[in-house]
Amino acid sequence: MDVVQIFQAFLGLGPTVILPVAVFLLGVAFGQPASKAFRSGLTIGVGFTGIFLVVDLLVSNLAPAAQGMVARFGVQLNIIDIGWPGAASIAWASPIAAFVLPLGLLVNVIMLVTKTTKTMDIDLWNYWHFTFMGAFVYSATGSLVQGLLAAVIFEIIVLKIADWTAPMLEKYFDLPGISVPTGSTVSYAIGIPLVKLVQKIPIIKDLHADPETIQKRFGVFGEPLFMGVFLGVVLGALAGYPAGQTIKVGIAMGGVMVLMPRMVKILMEGLIPLAESAREFLSKRFGDRDIYIGLDAAVAIGHPSVIATALILVPITILLAVVLPGNNVLPFGDLATIPFIVCFIVGAARGNIVHSVLVGAVVIGMSLYMATDVAAFHTQMAVDAHFKMPAGATTISSIDQGGNVIHYVIYKIFTLFN
Repeated sequence: MDVVQIFQAFLGLGPTVILPVAVFLLGVAFGQPASKAFRSGLTIGVGFTGIFLVVDLLVSNLAPAAQGMVARFGVQLNIIDIGWPGAASIAWASPIAAFVLPLGLLVNVIMLVTKTTKTMDIDLWNYWHFTFMGAFVYSATGSLVQGLLAAVIFEIIVLKIADWTAPMLEKYFDLPGISVPTGSTVSYAIGIPLVKLVQKIPIIKDLHADPETIQKRFGVFGEPLFMGVFLGVVLGALAGYPAGQTIKVGIAMGGVMVLMPRMVKILMEGLIPLAESAREFLSKRFGDRDIYIGLDAAVAIGHPSVIATALILVPITILLAVVLPGNNVLPFGDLATIPFIVCFIVGAARGNIVHSVLVGAVVIGMSLYMATDVAAFHTQMAVDAHFKMPAGATTISSIDQGGNVIHYVIYKIFTLFN
């Protein structure tokens, strides 16, 4: 078994195994008793298991409903959005993959020591975003050095944006000491200044709807549970489901609204001891400083405003794909990824669903154009990686990576000089 296969086997275990191992090792390294570090690792593993079970509940109901809408309204576009799972498998198939994980860890350590980041990124699974960036440039230029440099540049930008947005995570999502260095989510931080702009536009700036105001207006029917059920029923109806299936989707979305915050609380129970040990350890050696634990964006998507915004944006994304001139991407695999796309936007809008939907529509529209532009190259990468194309598809792309603005800009800069 070569190095690439070893890394792929380890990462194939998924975050529910990788994170407990990483947390245990870090806890011991930061001076925690082994028993305490072990308990923290297991608790975080259980928390993420719960989170991903709820995410699976979301995806397994949302994706078919979205695809039902596409089929029902007869949307015909020639570039298929394969979603993040397809993009990740293409990334790990690249020869550059074996180098990115150790290099990414080294870059993070150097930045922590030099105080150029506050984020300790333990979300090793999501290093695949860095890998995809490197693989994209490596395939375009044929240069391993340029590919690795692109991956490092992408990682540095991601860590800096994670630092910048961490206070928002604490203030709005109640996630103290946490940052989100997830490559796809961070890319949509471009929506944060757009939120500021929207909040200055006459009339629009006064439009306001968040879970608290909705609950005040509608009482028990404005609670997150009922909001999720209502939006789920609307999606089921748009997909043309029969009554029973429509109600099933509604109940599932209500379940997501209720269960996700509770799973995050379990995760935080295991994470807080590690965060405290890390701060104490690093403050003794580098002076008093804030350290953020970098985790998957799943920790932020459980807020009712995030889920509500995402559910509203699903049919809007399909509509945008049809009406935007020059777009050829058929939204498909990444429709269920929209909660990850909009969580920073929702935080910046302080939960205002109206403003979040408006800005979310703008950034998703931008992503569709970028994904269209790189589709031919994205497809060639998939062919080289022996990726199994969706039935009937000849050209593919992805909103998650093909439409990732940071990835897109770095790719364009490197190809400009080759």
